[in-house]
Amino acid sequence: MAMRNLFLKHVAQTSPAPMALEIVSVEGIWLEDKQGKKYMDMICGIGPSLLGHGYPPIVNAIKEQADKYLHTLVYGEMILSPQVQLASKLASILPGNLDNVYFLSAGTEATETAMKLAKRHTGRYEICAFKDSYHGSSQGAASLMSDDYFTSAYRPLVPGIRWLIAEDESSLDRITEQTAAVIVEPVKAESGIYPLSESFLIALQKKCKDNDVLIIFDEIQSGYGRTGYMFAFERYGIVPDILLLGKGFGGGMPLSAVISSKSILSDLSDNPVLGHITTLGGHPVCCAAGLAALNSILENTWLNEIPDKEALFKSLLHSDHIIEIRSSGLWLAIEFKDALTVQKVIAGALKEGLILDWFLFNDKSIRIAPALVITHDEIRLACQKLNAAMNAL
Repeated sequence: MAMRNLFLKHVAQTSPAPMALEIVSVEGIWLEDKQGKKYMDMICGIGPSLLGHGYPPIVNAIKEQADKYLHTLVYGEMILSPQVQLASKLASILPGNLDNVYFLSAGTEATETAMKLAKRHTGRYEICAFKDSYHGSSQGAASLMSDDYFTSAYRPLVPGIRWLIAEDESSLDRITEQTAAVIVEPVKAESGIYPLSESFLIALQKKCKDNDVLIIFDEIQSGYGRTGYMFAFERYGIVPDILLLGKGFGGGMPLSAVISSKSILSDLSDNPVLGHITTLGGHPVCCAAGLAALNSILENTWLNEIPDKEALFKSLLHSDHIIEIRSSGLWLAIEFKDALTVQKVIAGALKEGLILDWFLFNDKSIRIAPALVITHDEIRLACQKLNAAMNAL
């Protein structure tokens, strides 16, 4: 039976219409299918392939660690060099209150862990989240999702969630003395790339400090250079109490993290002991890949190049169908009049050999989030292909 038929028969699907491209080789931003057609990946696997596909330093780190050892014991019980090196490197580039790392496997795990940690540390039960934000799809993380379309089938959800509205300072009054934490994306990703303003985040920080509420920055999508800063919070001069990383953090491997102070994170080890457990979180091979990715970002000039690449995208995309282009670094949303136009453009772009996507809470916009290693010439070619798809409508 053909691989495509086996895929559709035995691999559980998340939508009725998967792309179903049978990829056989990769390099950089390029994917090649079984028929030899090449595709430009403009969404880097929705985040994880931050430095492109098959990036040699990451592949070499994976191979070297695989030759040494894989999983040894449930996370946190053994001294594993890749974990220690990655945690130490992160602590060296983060503010002093973010010096302790809890490794996990996926972004939604990081959200779940942060929710538990905030409740355990504060002794409170309420968590505030922003409308039209996305923090994961597991039961707890989905409870932070305001869109009933994605959550109504899975009720009852976790109680004690209060909704805030981005850029509406009056909504901050919903933060109370019962609030354990506020979880916020510095750039609202699945709404279609809406960076929060510095003034609003400062107001949020003050409200939280006045009420002894923890601030959790979800940088699962915005972290690791996507916005042109290593971490998006650096743009605002605001340091969160808890930082969440994922997606590109693992260099293409499944890896996420909750980062905070030792005094806060140690609460998960006491009363009760083993307050949070992950078996495969911080897998040595994943941490080796993550360390290689981090070192590569720090050693190269990609972050400095992002403003020019962002401007190049915006200068080359032209179509009467475009209503607006929003961006935050190498992360763009192109808005059209309706969802049907978006689907037509994405389908047309795929024929041109360009892989794009839309957003969970904004079906009128197309997502562009290529690997940081994309070249200026590749941007020009991608825009040429996308313009052709848009102008063919």
